[in-house]
Amino acid sequence: MFYWLIELSNTFPSFGVFRTLLNVFRYITFRTGGAIVTGALFVFLFGPWIIDHLRIRQGKGQPIRTDGPQSHLLTKKGTPTMGGLMILSGLVVGTVLWANPLNPYVWIVLAVTLGFGFVGFYDDYLKVTKQTTTGFGGKIRLSVEAIIALAACYALVRLGRDPSSTALAVPFLKDVVIHLGWFFVIFGAFVIVGAGNAVNLTDGLDGLAIVPVMIATASFAIIAYLAGNAVFADYLQINYVAGTGELMVLCGALLGAGLGFLWFNAPPASIFMGDTGSLALGGMLGSIAVAVKHEIVLAVIGGLLQAHGQARLQDGADPSPFRAIGLDRAADRDPLLDHLGDAGARRPLHAQATVMGR
Repeated sequence: MFYWLIELSNTFPSFGVFRTLLNVFRYITFRTGGAIVTGALFVFLFGPWIIDHLRIRQGKGQPIRTDGPQSHLLTKKGTPTMGGLMILSGLVVGTVLWANPLNPYVWIVLAVTLGFGFVGFYDDYLKVTKQTTTGFGGKIRLSVEAIIALAACYALVRLGRDPSSTALAVPFLKDVVIHLGWFFVIFGAFVIVGAGNAVNLTDGLDGLAIVPVMIATASFAIIAYLAGNAVFADYLQINYVAGTGELMVLCGALLGAGLGFLWFNAPPASIFMGDTGSLALGGMLGSIAVAVKHEIVLAVIGGLLQAHGQARLQDGADPSPFRAIGLDRAADRDPLLDHLGDAGARRPLHAQATVMGR
């Protein structure tokens, strides 16, 4: 919405100082800063209200896995879930206020984020209402995610309208691309769905996913800005994708909302992200990576997310959705952190809580 102030400055060219002040809204970096502040303030201000309402409506909260660390049965019991609603609210408010509403990339990525968030919300809803850890049916959940991702990738390809829009770019080698044709739509959907579930698997302990996601988001904010600038893209020998620079504002809104959420999620956690947040944030990262043609880079930046996701599948797949496709193993646990929890080790996040004054 604030982007329209640019038009106001063009309407009144005689207002010298006033026009100069409004011109700052032209700069993506300025609006990104505004989105960060807006997202953080929104979650800080409305977070307690959201937490109180979720606690009242959920009662016992999300059921805790009995096969996890025994300490979780005491420390996590009764804590409300669906904290992703806080993050998504701050993200949407920050994006709507500061992003260019005419940029299609913003709406495509936002649609994927909210679509995956809805799938996660329904999964959390089933877990809370039925007091079970299984939630949404795995095959149906993956199918819905795939439909959302396929639609988004098709829109991105149609938006590009050039051969590079269906090509896989190799990092640091601008002229080396792998032309996939329309198979790129399937590949891109696989990246988005994979990223969403990788973050979902990583969020095995409260607060585990939000910091890696914020680091990855900050990285892709810079990449989106550079890829969307013809001068920087040519100088750095990366693929130029016109219009993707605006995704930096979206990333800024997530960074602010994530910072606000971390305040309430730091031990002792007042709320958990739940599938509502983890699926949405992963889907957002995946869709941004596809939009800016940095799918391979996502595997590097999100290395921690990928490593935890792979480890979870090796040691014991998450019952939803992977158990439904034949990955039913002995236990649904994080191989490293859950076993450290059994040994009584405190999570590294307590240091962040100390820094944040909690």
